[in-house]
Amino acid sequence: MDQQHHAQDRREDRQQRQRREKYQLVLEAVRQYVEFDDTQALAACPAVSARLVRDILKRLANDNALHRVASGDGATKSIRYVWHIPPQEFDADRWIHAQLYGGSPVRQSPEKERPRERLLEQGTSGLTNGDLLAILIRSGIRGESAVQAGQKVAGYFEGRLDKIPHFSLNEMKEISRCVSKVAYCQIMAGIELGRRVEAAIRDRAPQDPINSTDAAVRFCKHHFGRLARDGQQEEFHIVTLDTKLQPIQTHRITVGTLDASLVHPREVFRPAIRDAASAVLLVHNHPSGDPTPSREDHQVTRRLRSAGELLGIRVIDHIVVAGGRAVSLAEMQPDAFRSVD
Repeated sequence: MDQQHHAQDRREDRQQRQRREKYQLVLEAVRQYVEFDDTQALAACPAVSARLVRDILKRLANDNALHRVASGDGATKSIRYVWHIPPQEFDADRWIHAQLYGGSPVRQSPEKERPRERLLEQGTSGLTNGDLLAILIRSGIRGESAVQAGQKVAGYFEGRLDKIPHFSLNEMKEISRCVSKVAYCQIMAGIELGRRVEAAIRDRAPQDPINSTDAAVRFCKHHFGRLARDGQQEEFHIVTLDTKLQPIQTHRITVGTLDASLVHPREVFRPAIRDAASAVLLVHNHPSGDPTPSREDHQVTRRLRSAGELLGIRVIDHIVVAGGRAVSLAEMQPDAFRSVD
């Protein structure tokens, strides 16, 4: 795959060099004149297609480097061009760079400005959010480079990067037209991979025992914070615990509206039995942002507690997370739960 990417990069670099050479030929030819018509320009650039010559002249006129005047009529009608400034004062190299690299892949920007090269040399810590987004966007469009697009997207989400996963492709394209379908997928995949890496690091860290209501709430705020913030549907999870009430593993059981018919004890306790768990902690979210337990939450808890007693697996608590908060059903109904202290 890397060899394919390198081959593609070399082809694109070669095509871009060839295009630059053609731009230079046209600019060198027309800068000989203070005033000229399109016929003269075409004749002076036999190695460049007529279509590209006319496109370059149109761009120069749109950028107010040339003044365009129609002359003649009928079959003899031609377009005359007049330089707004002495042609030798026109910065051709800078103009060509803006035309070619304004919408180029990140790698074609000047080397010191390339986020990817700086990442390889300095690591990720020295890159801004805009730099990281530019690497994921990779390619720009005419008039906006990938670096500019990355800065634009980063500026839009300043202070609220957590909102990016909620934006659709069309919504992202409204921020920057550089966010193609491929770029959008790369951004979303990068975000999800980062989350999974963070979760793997967190799961490998030493775990404190969940031996109190406060410990259960702290654990859930930390480990299910993303679910509380980003969950669009209700999800029901369990945390399996060993005999010292230290976490063994977390398992997602169901996705969808929580009720007793969906959260079947068989599905809940199967992973607990597989983990040889001594106890479980129940966790689910409220997408509404309000963690107040519902009547269904209490019904599910009572049913699972009864099933756990038959299996010899304690249900130590049921935590509802939403927004930045977490509510313990054991704290609300201490008599209904066995003491975990």
